[in-house]
Amino acid sequence: MRSISIRELHAKTGAIVREAARVGELYVTDRGKIVAKLVKQPPEPEAPYFSRRQLLPPFRKLMRAGSLKGGTDSSIAIAEDREDRA
Repeated sequence: MRSISIRELHAKTGAIVREAARVGELYVTDRGKIVAKLVKQPPEPEAPYFSRRQLLPPFRKLMRAGSLKGGTDSSIAIAEDREDRA
């Protein structure tokens, strides 16, 4: 556990922030008492599956041929199902 004083943080902010990103976390102290923790920012999440999926060739063929008709909006189907249960 690496700790630094507020004074040191003030004097060397850039270097200390880069060090926190490299080592994972640093504690900031005020008169020996821990008052803050600098932590590494987690990596950006990768794109969700549905935004990066690729359509299979047979599905693309059906789309081009116009064979696919729109289905029921799922929110409508869910609402109807909930009404039936009430």
